[in-house]
Amino acid sequence: MKEVIAVVRINRMNQTKQALTDAGIDAFFAREAQGRGRGFANPRVLEGAEQGFEEAAAVLGERGKLYPKRMITVVVDDHQVDEVVQSIIAVNQTGMPGDGKIFVMPIKDAIRVRTAETGVSAIS
Repeated sequence: MKEVIAVVRINRMNQTKQALTDAGIDAFFAREAQGRGRGFANPRVLEGAEQGFEEAAAVLGERGKLYPKRMITVVVDDHQVDEVVQSIIAVNQTGMPGDGKIFVMPIKDAIRVRTAETGVSAIS
């Protein structure tokens, strides 16, 4: 089993939920998150700040700002990981900074509390 954690833009959340459902993934968690990347700065904004434009300097001052995101967590059987990852990428990839990140981590076990089922049967 693997845990797939995806951090995506808020405005892509509905498309991401639909893509997961279309991929046969009906059970997942979603929560509000805040974060930022490496601090990408538009070269035109940098140029404007160097020329003394106050608006450009104000935008650069927001580099440390945290941006609202959505974090999706889904636990799937190993054979479903690629489909989940590709589904998330398909609806979130714009080619612009801020498209998000996907992390895949191993899960040792899962237990369904209601029935005490373990392993893959607990998540399917």
